[in-house]
Amino acid sequence: MKNTAYFCMEFGIDQMLKNYAGGLGYLAGSHFRSAYNLNLPLVGVSMLWSYGYYDQIRDKEGQMNVHFVRKYYEFLEDIDLKVSVNIYGSTVWVKVYKLNSDIFETCPIYFLTTDIPENDYLSRTISHKLYDGNNLTHIAQEIVLGVAGYKVMQKCENIDIYHINEAQSLPLGFKMIEEYGLDYVKNHLVFTTHTPVSAGNEVHDINLLNKMGFFSGVDITVAKKLGGAPFNLTVAALRMSKKANAVSKLHNETTNNMWDFIKDKCEITYITNAQDKNYWQDPIIRNAAKNYDYDKLRDRKRELKELLFEEVADQTGKILDPDIMTVVWARRFTEYKRPYLLLYDEDKLKKLLDDKKLQVIWAGKPHPNDTNSQITFNWIISKTRNLKGTAILTGYELKLSKMLKQGSDVWLNTPKRPNEASGTSGMSASMNASIHLSTLDGWHAEWAEMYPDNSYTIGDCKNIHDAYEANCMYNHFEIMSNIYDTEEWWNKACNCVNDIVKYFDSERMVKEYAEKMYV
Repeated sequence: MKNTAYFCMEFGIDQMLKNYAGGLGYLAGSHFRSAYNLNLPLVGVSMLWSYGYYDQIRDKEGQMNVHFVRKYYEFLEDIDLKVSVNIYGSTVWVKVYKLNSDIFETCPIYFLTTDIPENDYLSRTISHKLYDGNNLTHIAQEIVLGVAGYKVMQKCENIDIYHINEAQSLPLGFKMIEEYGLDYVKNHLVFTTHTPVSAGNEVHDINLLNKMGFFSGVDITVAKKLGGAPFNLTVAALRMSKKANAVSKLHNETTNNMWDFIKDKCEITYITNAQDKNYWQDPIIRNAAKNYDYDKLRDRKRELKELLFEEVADQTGKILDPDIMTVVWARRFTEYKRPYLLLYDEDKLKKLLDDKKLQVIWAGKPHPNDTNSQITFNWIISKTRNLKGTAILTGYELKLSKMLKQGSDVWLNTPKRPNEASGTSGMSASMNASIHLSTLDGWHAEWAEMYPDNSYTIGDCKNIHDAYEANCMYNHFEIMSNIYDTEEWWNKACNCVNDIVKYFDSERMVKEYAEKMYV
């Protein structure tokens, strides 16, 4: 493996470092913990968000609200370095902080901020909020991450491979073209694409990007040949990179079909996402499953459920029963993931709840500007108030995510195929004896094929209508609740814990990146 710099807008390293929104950040965190354990020559480059993504709180009526609180991190090292970038004809200064390896046992990460006295207020806001809803601000964030990050690497590290995790740091590729030419870039840039959803494959007015400095000193005609007009970041990244990868086997098929029209694109392979067992997995569950000690596993799950239920009671005033099968739906709140599917047929769900076949917890964060998903979140709040055995939690960050994964019995995943590139929440839940129930999308397609008895699959992947898949889901709940807390259930849970880490632990993933991409 060559010395590699990994550029990503977010890193989910630890609860106290609120520099992430969700799955992409969690994945980057696992990547960097495992790379550290394997002693690989990898460094990270990211933005230091003054206000993080946002704090998800409740208003006086108990509904979800978006709140921004400034963050401070004493443990980041000020390395006394500033670099400049040109945005819309003005000089913006970027200060650098470093997360050293010994703080959280990760590879080192350089964090960039424009929120310093040398800049005017508008320039300072560039690094205020992760995934800022203002289009111009977001483009400026991409320029800072790509161009300033590249300059920092030139000053601080000896880098051979530049890995852009999503196309948001693509300006670094244009800065490299300006300095060394396109052929050089095609030998030193690699690219990971994470989503087939259009919102994750940015398209912008090429003239606007040019005026803002997105292309550095590269002529706009060259940029147009690479990304088109309007300019598509993913298309350009596929033409500029040495190699690209999708993040699951199914996503690889989807990605190659999506971008089949692109001439001169690089090879697109796949490396299925994974999560770090050392961070996510409860060690008592690991040992109990290894020895097929059903009593020990059952007792530990009950303890973890009671910890989770204390949080539920604290937030919602609801007391859940640790003896009832607990289903959790928790991830980014967005339409294609269908957080509403559990409530598709309220009568069926209510009967399952009344018969004490299950209880349900939701959690997750909508984008702060995604009004529709926030409405869905608050609609579910209104529904759970009158449904005994249901709750929805706010504050879905690393700490709560781990609590949900360790305390759940069933991890529910309901994306509409083929929109889920991979997903990873169910991996870390399965590491903690939570059985995965999912539509046949993302990583679940591989998991279900490898170990068909360790999970349950919703539908047939052909009929993807809500009504059909919701009905399949309710039927699975009946089947699962009938074997819950039996020897058959705990045997399945032990198999799940033992088998999931054979392929879906992030050490395998990082080794694949080292062998396939960082060479």
